[in-house]
Amino acid sequence: MRSHPITADLLRGLAELEPTDRGWLPHRLPARARAQCGDPQLAAVEAQPSGVRLAFRTRATAVELDLLRTRTILVGVPDRPDGMVDLLVDGRLTHQVTTTGGDVVRVDPATGLTESQRGSVGTVRFTGLSAQDKDIEIWLPHYERTEIAGLRTDDAITAAPPSGQQVWLHYGSSISQGSNAASPSTTWPAQAAALGGVELINLGLAGSAMLDPFVARTMRDTPADVLSIKTGINLVNGDVMRVRAFGPAVHGFLDTVRDGHPDSPFLVVGPLYCPIHENTPGPGAFDVAALATGQIRFIATGDPADTTRGRLTLSVIRDQLAEIMAARAVDDPHLYYLDGRDLYGPDDSAEHPLPDNLHPDASTHQIIGERFARLAFSEDAPLGR
Repeated sequence: MRSHPITADLLRGLAELEPTDRGWLPHRLPARARAQCGDPQLAAVEAQPSGVRLAFRTRATAVELDLLRTRTILVGVPDRPDGMVDLLVDGRLTHQVTTTGGDVVRVDPATGLTESQRGSVGTVRFTGLSAQDKDIEIWLPHYERTEIAGLRTDDAITAAPPSGQQVWLHYGSSISQGSNAASPSTTWPAQAAALGGVELINLGLAGSAMLDPFVARTMRDTPADVLSIKTGINLVNGDVMRVRAFGPAVHGFLDTVRDGHPDSPFLVVGPLYCPIHENTPGPGAFDVAALATGQIRFIATGDPADTTRGRLTLSVIRDQLAEIMAARAVDDPHLYYLDGRDLYGPDDSAEHPLPDNLHPDASTHQIIGERFARLAFSEDAPLGR
């Protein structure tokens, strides 16, 4: 087997590649952005490489990848499935291997106490590939911090040439990152990108889609052909602002992105349907009764009456977004709005309920991805124009 250096030209969907004492860590936010927020949640999720993949051409029949994952385990509830690594050959998913080994962070959801345990590098192997020239994509786990410690093949590789597809830059919450999706290439944004024939850069940041200015500047400075943001749920379940702050925050975010992409098609997506927060403000919290039975569910702890004092709910946010987008569309003909309930609405909630009251399951990721591709990337749709 031949060893290959880990270089940025072999990777797509990331902002930076950081050397560590055990490998190379892909970041989805650049260092300047990371330095402007000390939130451990953001630091954890931006280093979970949702949408990040190695891409190269080769005749190799065997590929080995050494990965150092970091698993977050919630004490008292069933472990999340091991992370998955997807291998695509010429754009088609052909192999899937789970991650092993790695560091572990144990979190007690009842107390917030954490404990870290250092682990070892694990290896994922893909064998039985054809000996013909082919484009390989290896999608890294979407919810495990992942350092790349080594890459080996049984033949030469070259960085994949540009696909020629448009680059789609998307920002959103844990649903956009892929929470509860079966694998990294089957999150709803990954499926939408495949159906829409675009290259994905995924800034889905679980629990951290707060309209932060440093994310807006990251989007401003990232080369992209079409852009989208999905906003709402983290502002509510994080209880981070009121109506007075929301409107200016949306305007400021969009203004900053537009500084770098003044005429690019830009789609703003309102929140998906989520019964617990439709008319009840945050903050969101773990359902303690469910935790006692070994299950993860979320609840809304705010008072619906507080909406009269400016507290945000998903319904309030949709009303605000509709007004903001209608006003901005007058001067920005390439800015579009999509009600998130067109991707997942009340009827879907009845047929495909959110298992933990907050995140869709794997089959619903597929539904959302197919709908987004149709509503955003078809010929006459906002991002397909």
